[in-house]
Amino acid sequence: MRKYIPIAVLVFTVYIVFSGSISPYDIAIGIALAIGTSLVVTKYVVQDSKKALSLRRFIHLIAYAFYYLTIAEFKAHLMVTRIILSKSMPVKPAIVRVPYRAKNEYTIVACANSITNTPGTVVVDIDTEKSQYYVHWIYAVGLEPEVTYENILKDFEKRLLKVFE
Repeated sequence: MRKYIPIAVLVFTVYIVFSGSISPYDIAIGIALAIGTSLVVTKYVVQDSKKALSLRRFIHLIAYAFYYLTIAEFKAHLMVTRIILSKSMPVKPAIVRVPYRAKNEYTIVACANSITNTPGTVVVDIDTEKSQYYVHWIYAVGLEPEVTYENILKDFEKRLLKVFE
């Protein structure tokens, strides 16, 4: 029964935040959606209920969301805006290999989504055998794996490892 709680809490929280309302109606709908979604999704998503209920991991998730939605997105949007507004359109596009250290598939996917949702980079493939992403990078400052890791993945991965592994 405990393993259903994390998904229910997550769905309820997202519903309330995006609805922008705490009226009795919205709370009731949020609870119903949370319970229904949790009953359907939990068996596919939650592998270890102890990990899912960890307060420490939840705090790291909140910290990651704050970092991603403020710092990472701001820096990426600023870079793309500079490129767009420049007369010379200074782009150096390349598809680069970015090695990752994560072992957990949730971490691997969350990092790939973070890279793709950040302007200027898109994950085009994941090679799980070689533990690397192939990323289209709008302004490739280097092609070496150490450079690509440092510039594209490092900040995402170090935070997401604390959440999922």
